[in-house]
Amino acid sequence: TKTNYYYTYAAHLQSRISDSVDAIPAKQRKLDFGQPAAQSITQPQLHRLIARYVVEDMKPISTVESHAFRQLISHIPVRGRAGKAPCRKTFSSFLDQEYANMESELKNTLDMVEYISTTADIWTVHNKSFLGVTAHWINAQNMKREKAALACRRFMGRHTYDSIASELDNINSSHGLSFKITSTVTDNGSNFVKAFKVYQPAPESNDSESEEDEVTFVSIGDVLQNAADDADDAISLPPHQRCASHTMNLISCTEVEKWLLSEAATKTIYRSATTKCAGLWNKASRSTVAAEIVDDIIAKKLLVPCTTRWNSFYYALERISKIPVVELNTISTTLQLKCFNEREHQCIREYCAVMKPLTVALDILQGEDHCFYGTLLPTLESLMTKTLAIKNGLQILVGLPDTVVQAVKTRFAHVLGSEDALLAAVTLPKFKLRTSATNTTQHAGSSKEDEFFSFEENEDIYATAEGEVAEYLKSGATGLDSLNHFPMIKKLSLKLNAAAPSSAPVERLFSLGNLILTPKRNKLTDHKFEKLLLLRYNRWFDGNQS
Repeated sequence: TKTNYYYTYAAHLQSRISDSVDAIPAKQRKLDFGQPAAQSITQPQLHRLIARYVVEDMKPISTVESHAFRQLISHIPVRGRAGKAPCRKTFSSFLDQEYANMESELKNTLDMVEYISTTADIWTVHNKSFLGVTAHWINAQNMKREKAALACRRFMGRHTYDSIASELDNINSSHGLSFKITSTVTDNGSNFVKAFKVYQPAPESNDSESEEDEVTFVSIGDVLQNAADDADDAISLPPHQRCASHTMNLISCTEVEKWLLSEAATKTIYRSATTKCAGLWNKASRSTVAAEIVDDIIAKKLLVPCTTRWNSFYYALERISKIPVVELNTISTTLQLKCFNEREHQCIREYCAVMKPLTVALDILQGEDHCFYGTLLPTLESLMTKTLAIKNGLQILVGLPDTVVQAVKTRFAHVLGSEDALLAAVTLPKFKLRTSATNTTQHAGSSKEDEFFSFEENEDIYATAEGEVAEYLKSGATGLDSLNHFPMIKKLSLKLNAAAPSSAPVERLFSLGNLILTPKRNKLTDHKFEKLLLLRYNRWFDGNQS
């Protein structure tokens, strides 16, 4: 029967696993949770194993009620007996307790960190809005970037600046971060910008003149009437930093597009080329026959751009620019579309050549583990240098490099003239005071990033440097851990480089949330969704948790 077959198969599988375990040396025979593989585990450990599976793989909580899953768990020995999966209610309570433990440990960790930066944004999905906040800092012990999700709370009502400020202040206060945050990174949305502009703490007055005490009589009615205003005054937000990636997207979508369509010489050819590209993208994405034709001719698929991400438009154009005109027109003719001429194809190639440094800069600034606020200024300088270097080889889009550079100077004027941005870059051993390319290539990052950062050698930087600063500049090390030998510079770097240059981390939080809050899980409460998301983002069940 099917039941006998199942148990026969299970016994065979268990025998194979036992043989495999016996073949492993005793010292290596360990589970992730520190228990020998040949021994049984405790019930709490089994619950953690189940929780790790459900949370890390973003499975529904109802998984524990699945008959097949419970049969699988029954073959895991627990204290010499068959394992038993908890019921849904018990498992949900277990997750609530683990979330409380995670929150407690996170607050203890943040209490020991001196400088923290946050990213924030609002995400709308399935007619619901959520305010997400992530925290970022540099571990002073190992000098590695660390992160944690603080909240992904349901945001009710309109997205007004005062509502955003109130919710952000509540999140910061609940984690004890009101006076630790060096900056909060958000996009360029007017509601976020106004929230930080209105609720920034007022600068302390330097007026030390003493005035005579005066007795002032105040009406109690006036005090009660102004109580609501006093509550608003209690809200205080940290310094605001605009997302560099979002600003670069605005350059490509606004200034660049405006220049391309304002010049009579480029407007016609650019519109004609992009219109023909759009026709190819529509055909290839909506018709399986068209997709097969493209694959047969060039052995690749055409990339279709996303409307909300400019770099996807660039990569889609780049794919077309690398296709020879003959093959490209063969595809167009077969799909009954207009063919490309040489000037249109040349226009696409030149556009991709000019905008390539911008896409590399975007990829660098959207990093997380090895990207700091000090990365922003060197990235902007390299972007402008490499963009202008392309100008001599252009025939159609000759003025585009100047437009890009001028847009960078305008939109990032506050960064290019910022002393903090300069100090943040200097206190990163990779950059120091724009040292030579020889030191830069020693960094363990990707070759693409190393090639992007190349500065001219400056031989006069040591003339005025003394003490620790001079030794730091002479050091050839490029890793952050080298700052342990320079305590004053290390302290400054921990403060200035706590922030990330973009709000990409909170966007990644929302990407995970989109995998949890699926249409089939429409009964998931807002609080339970937040708990599952934060447990997953913070990797609470990952590693050797006991």
